[in-house]
Amino acid sequence: MEWPTVADLVDQGPWYRNRGIVMVNLAISLALLTAYCNGFDGSMTNNLELLQQWETYFDYPKGSILGVMNNIQNIFAFLALPLAPLVSDTLGRRQGIFIGSLLILGGTALQSQCRNITQFILGRAMIGFGLSFSVNASPLLITELAYPTQRGTLTAMYNTGWYAGSIIAAWTTYGTFRIANSNWSWRIPSLLQALPSLFQVTLIWFCPESPRWLISKGRDSKARETLAKYHGNGQLHHPLVDYEFNEIREALAAEAEINKVSWISLFATRGNRRRMRIIIALAFFSQWSGNGLVSYYLNIILETIGIHSTDTKTLINGILQIFNFGMALASALIVERVGRRGLFIASNAGMLAAFIVWTITSALFQETGSKVAANVTVVMIFFYYAFYDIAYTPLLVSYTIEILPFRMRAKGFAVMSITVVLGLVFNQFVNPIALEKLGWKYYIFYVVWLAFELVFVYVYLWETRGRTLEQTAVLFDGYEERSSLTQKLWNWRRGSSVTASTDLTNVTPQRPRYSVHTLSEATIKTDEDGVSERHEMNLKSQQLEWNPQSSFARGRRPASGVTSHSDTSVTKAQSDFGST
Repeated sequence: MEWPTVADLVDQGPWYRNRGIVMVNLAISLALLTAYCNGFDGSMTNNLELLQQWETYFDYPKGSILGVMNNIQNIFAFLALPLAPLVSDTLGRRQGIFIGSLLILGGTALQSQCRNITQFILGRAMIGFGLSFSVNASPLLITELAYPTQRGTLTAMYNTGWYAGSIIAAWTTYGTFRIANSNWSWRIPSLLQALPSLFQVTLIWFCPESPRWLISKGRDSKARETLAKYHGNGQLHHPLVDYEFNEIREALAAEAEINKVSWISLFATRGNRRRMRIIIALAFFSQWSGNGLVSYYLNIILETIGIHSTDTKTLINGILQIFNFGMALASALIVERVGRRGLFIASNAGMLAAFIVWTITSALFQETGSKVAANVTVVMIFFYYAFYDIAYTPLLVSYTIEILPFRMRAKGFAVMSITVVLGLVFNQFVNPIALEKLGWKYYIFYVVWLAFELVFVYVYLWETRGRTLEQTAVLFDGYEERSSLTQKLWNWRRGSSVTASTDLTNVTPQRPRYSVHTLSEATIKTDEDGVSERHEMNLKSQQLEWNPQSSFARGRRPASGVTSHSDTSVTKAQSDFGST
């Protein structure tokens, strides 16, 4: 008899027939609104710049004023980023979302009723400050709360919500620009920006807190209740609940024995430096790949290829956002099958090819005025975004979170966000000036940079598909440098022959000496560097006999998104694996 893994314990029926999964997905949808809000804000200013009424009201802002207006949100987001992980780790994931949403509501109120460009800029600054808190907390809550078989997909879907907000913003302005001679043509989109934050402020307390955060604060009973309600259909001692609870508790305890995580510790070891090198690079790439040109300065780009009609420009923008959302969502749904590395390589190669053609056709139009070249340029914008969307939209957040251990997660994710903001600030100050001075020649810089990105991704990006957090730690830390947490999780049995030279990724646990229904108190000694440590585990499920034919293991087939025997949990270590 094999010891059950998480793949054996999850419900393998349709998720929509499991009440707990339906409820947790509804709760997660509230956190997904943060990405929607971010996307709405990110594209709203670009959309407003297409409106004649907005330009007239603010006296046609250009140059540095336009750069400040587009950048102020990112500057204040940057200022809040050091505080955001402190709130998420100290007060909880829900509190982070709540505080951020309150600040966003205040900013949208100021922005919507502004009388001059200064008030508009101050409103955007307040929105940026609040977004940092919500953006830091929401994906952490999603990945730590989601049902095991859906965690990868839901975390990847988080960032696709950016385009959902962008779509609403684009098509709202497409409709409101027809309100002739009225400032409501741009005030209505500003007001609609408040809706997702209003939902979050009023409903976030109905959403459960992260079980990992609860256990990290010593609230074990509340964490078990949360897992039972949403992962175990209300059963406190459901086998999956016992499995997850003990795995989380012991993993956090082992992490706490290593040291406290500071900002410096993110770069203290070779493994952490490998993580941060990838995270920082991908964050810069997500903004320096040329996408900032379309996201914030589509109006200028379309003007350079002879498209001057507001109706045409807003229509192109609206269709582009729908296209982007569809591509990103499709990629999020297949990420567990295709893998991360392959998607990133395909994304960078495709963006490079599309941008080369984009540059050539833009140059042809400038030199010859060819309408064919102008039309091909528009097509290339869509092709470019198709490749950007298959990796950088769904995977930037999810890949960052999954390669970071729990106690590093909030701070490491904040580093990614800080890097994104730095990239945005640079781009949004430089892009409008460079486009005005250089025109299509400015695109050559992005062609060279995209070639560099492709080489970096090919050389340094590692595949993490099918790996648990502990296996990913081995992957990044290396066998000689792996943390004591990794050693404990892999040293499954007393006197094990597992050593630093063993290929741990291929180790398969032997059958346990005890079955679940007879084991009430398991005690082992783990010999590590000559020091014996005693680990105790009280299994509440002694009355639950493991049955391979039960509803928890129908077909003995791993559920989608979970690899059988890949979860090197502490539960296995505590059960004293050995030969029967």
